[in-house]
Amino acid sequence: MTYKQMPNPDPSWLGSVEDVNGASVSVKLSESAPGGLLFVNGEAYRVGQVGGFVRIPSGYVDLYGVISQVGAGAAPGPAEIAPQFGNRWLRVELVGQGRRGTRFERGIAQYPSIGDSVHVVTESDLKTVYAPGDEDGYVAVGRVASAESIPAYLDLNRLTSRHSAVVGSTGSGKSNAVANILGAVSNTDRFKSSRVVLFDLHGEYAKAFGNQARVFRVGANVDAGEKELHVPFWALTAEEFISISMGSITGTPMALLQEKLLSAKRTSKPGGTTHGMSDLAVTVDTPLPFSVYQLWHDLYSLHCATHTASSNQNQTEATRAYVEEGTPPTQAIGDADQLVRPRFLPVSNEAGGTKIYKGLYSEQSRAHLDVLEGRLRDPRMQFLFNPGEWAVAKDGTTVSDLDALLSSWIGAESPISVFDLSGIPTTIVDDMVGAILRILYDAVFWGRMKQEGGRERPLLLVLEEAHVYLSAQSKSRAATAARRIAKEGRKYGVGLMLVSQRPSEVDSTILSQCGTIVALRLTNDSDRNQVTSCASDNLKGLFSMLPVLRTGEALIVGEAVNMPIRAIIDRPPEGRRPDSDDPVVVVPKGSDGKRLRSGGWTEPVLNEDYGPLVEAWRRQDPTAGGTTPATNQPA
Repeated sequence: MTYKQMPNPDPSWLGSVEDVNGASVSVKLSESAPGGLLFVNGEAYRVGQVGGFVRIPSGYVDLYGVISQVGAGAAPGPAEIAPQFGNRWLRVELVGQGRRGTRFERGIAQYPSIGDSVHVVTESDLKTVYAPGDEDGYVAVGRVASAESIPAYLDLNRLTSRHSAVVGSTGSGKSNAVANILGAVSNTDRFKSSRVVLFDLHGEYAKAFGNQARVFRVGANVDAGEKELHVPFWALTAEEFISISMGSITGTPMALLQEKLLSAKRTSKPGGTTHGMSDLAVTVDTPLPFSVYQLWHDLYSLHCATHTASSNQNQTEATRAYVEEGTPPTQAIGDADQLVRPRFLPVSNEAGGTKIYKGLYSEQSRAHLDVLEGRLRDPRMQFLFNPGEWAVAKDGTTVSDLDALLSSWIGAESPISVFDLSGIPTTIVDDMVGAILRILYDAVFWGRMKQEGGRERPLLLVLEEAHVYLSAQSKSRAATAARRIAKEGRKYGVGLMLVSQRPSEVDSTILSQCGTIVALRLTNDSDRNQVTSCASDNLKGLFSMLPVLRTGEALIVGEAVNMPIRAIIDRPPEGRRPDSDDPVVVVPKGSDGKRLRSGGWTEPVLNEDYGPLVEAWRRQDPTAGGTTPATNQPA
């Protein structure tokens, strides 16, 4: 017997439920439902659009779902017999429920029954669905694409604590979306103590947040309000410090190094005062200052020293033999601060008189000391080894302690800290991202019960270009630290936001921990598959629209939204956008017929001069030598 749908007087009626398979429902469109526009209370709604919403009244509640597939393929049963059912079918993924006029909630307590009516979701329904439960905890980042009068809200608690990802192909509006979201969550009028740290690999965000952000950069432009980036080497763990400064070390050289490290840390004076810890409580990983220059000098002496012994003296009673003849004593014993090597008398085994013997460790490799010396001499590494007020004197004394460092990084002075890493040598960028992540995480983890700890004042860490250092195969410190935060950070008030144009290259272990996905246009199949597999909702059909999203349009799914949103992300105002717009080849003309600005390929070059370009290149600073203003540049 063929089931015949009866007409329904409700103008929002689309059809009825014909099959229920878990949270997936097959809906048969009624014969009277139009194939184009449906008018309800004078408002027009598109029928059967992927990403559109439907409402299924079921008893006392309304069930809500998202259309994930349209046509014969949405019919129940095997695909080969689907055509005999016709093509007026919708597949709907149930996402939540709510009573009429009450707040929408995610998840469903009951399933629809066969024959239940299905209705288009009207604008008044959407206002109920998307209304924030507590406006203090939500931020508006754009507008709902299907009803632009309705703001697109994100739950700030879940966005921060449950981690998130912003993904999109180049040119999809990803950087502007990140700037807009971070600008909203760091609104000091609403959130007076917000803390966000953004890792910016290419220097795009320096001007995106105005006075809301402090920008740290190696070789900072102080006149532009930037701060010099300092990462004290002594805040690193022993393994981080050794790897970055010396490379791989094993055996006796490692034992000697650890012994010297431990001895120096036990006598250190952070901030000019003794640390107050017992010797047994201090380990090689305890973040206490020590002079890396003195460490290099002492280890070099251990490895290279010779010893003297007279004919009537045992070698065990020997003394160190510095070169004295023809050289001042200070030069002979070296100068740690100036990286002057100590010099020793050559080995001599002549009969009679004073003999000169090799030192106990002279046969051990000292290649790691040569690497350390080279790093200490490298001006690009001074942000690490000579970190301003956190530089260490020979006696282990510093001007400031780590509390001042953390205050400068994540203090209440500004809600956003931008770490511009474009001036750091590319060979250690991964290690430095990992080290800074680990320092911040350890600080708020161990101080989680304190006033400035993570549980009292959560911290959001934003990783731009995440695919560069968070691949599945990566064993870098950045990947290790990010995996730890992704797995543990929620409990201790540390949130993660990944930003990537190639999500397929991001470790799925990390991406799958992101409770909220903001997906802009993605054209690559593998990228879409990665995002689809990591999304918390069963919305594979919904993600099929990713290749056709407009610039600045995003599909937002997950825990920070009541219901999946196809949203138009607001663009930041002029002058507050990341430096990521496409260069303009053909500069457009204004209403007067003149080009809006110089540049591009359209006008002849006047006074060509590559000098400022070379100066900026050498200084690793795009503002060096002045800048060429570009007024009214098209977005």
